[in-house]
Amino acid sequence: MNKELRVGVIVRTHGIRGEVKVFPTTDSPDRFDELKNVIIRRENRFHAAEMEKVRYFKNLVIVKFKDIDSIDEVEKYVGADLCIKREDGVPLSEGEYYIADIIGMEVYDEDGIHLGTVKDVMETGANDVYLVSAEKGKEYMLPAVKECIRNIDIENNEMKVHVIPGLLDL
Repeated sequence: MNKELRVGVIVRTHGIRGEVKVFPTTDSPDRFDELKNVIIRRENRFHAAEMEKVRYFKNLVIVKFKDIDSIDEVEKYVGADLCIKREDGVPLSEGEYYIADIIGMEVYDEDGIHLGTVKDVMETGANDVYLVSAEKGKEYMLPAVKECIRNIDIENNEMKVHVIPGLLDL
């Protein structure tokens, strides 16, 4: 389980005064208004930063960090993830999970047969779909519905699924 949750990706600088454009990866981009402390993560390096100012432009969030006042200082963060501590995340209801916890999860059918690893989560509108990478390059798409997903065990990084007839046929 990740200690941080990604809320955005820094895609480019904005102006010369240390602002950046962030592509939000959260369900609620307006939550940037409430963020104060963030973590800038690039590969395995972390930098704690304090948000000073936030505004919105089209599908991006323009962020100014406190004590970063020039394009030269902020340029090194382009391409980095913008994260928050898990405890600062939006509280989840019963049966809800962070996408970061689902990706990388091992998937088993009800008989305990390993089907693969969750590679991605696609948000379709009606329900999410888990893209499972299996052996020999096969991929399966599992709908995130009660009829298919039987149990998600975050602590053990395992998902039990009911294989609906035809679901694994290529």
